[in-house]
Amino acid sequence: MSDMSDSIHPDMERRDFLYVATGAVGAVGAAFAVWPLIDQMNPDKSVLALASSQIDISPIAVGQSITVKWRGKPVFIRHRTPKEIAEAEKTPLSDLRDPEKDQDRVKKAEWLIMVGICTHLGCVPLGQRGDYDGWFCPCHGSHYDTSGRIRKGPAPKNLAIPPYAFLNQTLLKIG
Repeated sequence: MSDMSDSIHPDMERRDFLYVATGAVGAVGAAFAVWPLIDQMNPDKSVLALASSQIDISPIAVGQSITVKWRGKPVFIRHRTPKEIAEAEKTPLSDLRDPEKDQDRVKKAEWLIMVGICTHLGCVPLGQRGDYDGWFCPCHGSHYDTSGRIRKGPAPKNLAIPPYAFLNQTLLKIG
């Protein structure tokens, strides 16, 4: 008599292969079935087109600001004066509620690019107003300095800096 536990029966090898092959085919089939459901969650081409904006900054004079729209939000682009840059750079971090150096908020000192939404309740601040000649939110009285940092009022954070890059001397890409 032979002991079946010590040897592998040829039908068992075949059965194991069929189980593995069936499982693999089932997994591939499930992946093909689920992929369209996952893929439909990606943003469509019109949304991706709005993901970045290119702006010609050559017509913006020193001391002038413009507001552009990016992802449905206002973005302030300010060509700062030497006085505004000096004021922003000399402000001690100890005076700031949300301490951030001016150099960390800009890529070129003369250009300040910020999302123009107050960090308190989402209002749009007014430019070159307030106690620090930066931005002032009239809804609840938040004052931002010439670097967009919160100095006074209920807003908890500085105005946000969007991702941006200078493509050349006159072209700015936001997003």
